[in-house]
Amino acid sequence: MVFSSLTFLFAYLPITLLLYFLVPLRWRNLTLLVVSLFFYGWGEPVYITIMFVSIFIDYTHGLLVEKYRDNDKKARWFVGQSVVFNLLLLGFFKYWDFLAANLSLLPGVDLPQLNIPLPIGISFFTFQTMSYTIDVYRRDAPAQKSIIRFGAFVTMFPQLIAGPIVKYKTVAAALDHRVNTAEDFALGARRFCVGLAKKVLLANAIGALWDTQLAAAEAGTLTAAAGWMGLAAFGFQIYFDFSGYSDMAIGLGRIFGFRFLENFDYPYLSASVTEFWRRWHMSLTSWFREYLYIPLGGNRGGTAKTLRNILIVWFCTGFWHGASWNFILWGLYFAVWLILEKYVLKSLLEKTPGWLKHLYTLLVVFVGWGIFAVEDLGVLSGYLADCFGAAPLWAAVDGYTFRSYAVTFLVLAAASTTLGKRTWQRLPDKAQKVLSPILMLLSLALSTAYLVDGSYNPFLYFRF
Repeated sequence: MVFSSLTFLFAYLPITLLLYFLVPLRWRNLTLLVVSLFFYGWGEPVYITIMFVSIFIDYTHGLLVEKYRDNDKKARWFVGQSVVFNLLLLGFFKYWDFLAANLSLLPGVDLPQLNIPLPIGISFFTFQTMSYTIDVYRRDAPAQKSIIRFGAFVTMFPQLIAGPIVKYKTVAAALDHRVNTAEDFALGARRFCVGLAKKVLLANAIGALWDTQLAAAEAGTLTAAAGWMGLAAFGFQIYFDFSGYSDMAIGLGRIFGFRFLENFDYPYLSASVTEFWRRWHMSLTSWFREYLYIPLGGNRGGTAKTLRNILIVWFCTGFWHGASWNFILWGLYFAVWLILEKYVLKSLLEKTPGWLKHLYTLLVVFVGWGIFAVEDLGVLSGYLADCFGAAPLWAAVDGYTFRSYAVTFLVLAAASTTLGKRTWQRLPDKAQKVLSPILMLLSLALSTAYLVDGSYNPFLYFRF
C-alpha cells in the first residue's frame, strides 16, 4: 500500500507546508483539516466517510454534553453514546473477524468472517475522540464550538496514523489561537529530522535481522544465540521505528504550532518493568490510566480489586494492539510482571545492584517483544523454547551474523541512551548553531538516499 510508505509522507510534506503557511492565520485550521483528510484519504478512500461520521458524532456529542452539563443524567447519556459509538467502530473493523473465528468454535455458533481491511490508525483516532467527550463531561476541556477546529484535531495528519495519542485538552487552546514562530519551525524541523533518521537509518537497518531469525524459527533451524539476537533486533527495531514516528509527529506538530506531549523517555534505561512502562508509549499508558484504571478504582479498595484492575487494563492494552491471541498474552505477560514487582519483588529489587536490575528489565522486555511480534502461537512457543535451551546453543553462521551486526548493535545501544543528548548539551552554543543545520541536512540526505533505494518503508504501528 502506497500510503503506508514513508516515501509518500516524505514527498507530501513540502506541498503541505507551503499551503499551510501561504494561507492567512484564520484559515489554517481549515487548511490543516483538508490536507489531513487528503493524506488519510490517499490510502483509505473508502474509509474517509468513517472519518467524517466520527468527527460529526463526537463533535455534536461534545456540544450536547456541555449543553446538559447541569443535568448529570443526560450528560452521562451523551458521553455514553459517544464512547459506545467509538468502541463499536473500533470493535467492528478491528475485532469482528477475531471474535467471529473464536466464537464459531463453540457448538451451534457460526458467525461469518467479513475480512474487512482495517482502517489505518483507527486505534489512535477513536481513542482521541473518545477522550474528548469524557474530558468535556469532567470539565477538563471546553466543548469545541467549531467543527472545523474539532475536525483539525481529530484528523491532524502528523499523529493521525500512529500517535502519539493526543488528548483534546492538551491542544484545545492552540486550536483556538496559536502563533507559528520561526523558532517553532526550526525546533520542529530538527525534531522531525531526528525521527526520520531513527526510522530510516536505525530501525530499517536492524529489521532484516529479525526477519531472518523469525524465518529460521519457522523452518526449525533457529539456535538459542540466533533467537536472542532476533529478540534484540526486534526490540531495537520497534523502539526506533515507533519513537522515530513519534519524534516526526511531535516535530511536525511544533511546526504547525502545537505542543504534543512526549511519547518516549529512553525506556531501555529502565531498572524495572514498572519504570519501563512509565517511559514507553507514554500517551497510551497515560490514556489507560486516566480513562480506565482510575475509573475502575485504581489501587483503592484493597489488593484484590487492584489486581483485578491491573489485569483488566493490561488485557485491554494488549488487545488494543491487535486482534490476535499473542497480543492478549503480551498484555497479560506484562500484567503479571507488574503485579510481581508491586507485591513480591519490590523489596528484592530495592537491594539489587543497578546493572543487574537493568539487565533483568531488558530480558523481561525483550522476551515480551517476542510475544508481541509472533502472531502464530505455535511458532512463538517454538521460538521462545529455542531461546531457553530447546535448540543448539550456537552455530557457525551465528558468529558471522553477530560480526556483521556488531557495529549496528553498538550504535543502536548507544542511541537508546542519553549519551547523544548529553554530548550535544556539553557543546558550546556556537558549536550547536553551526552543527545543527549540518546534521539536519546530513540526516535528510542519507535518509533520502535510503528511501530512494528502498521501495517500501512502513511504520510498524501503522497496522494498529
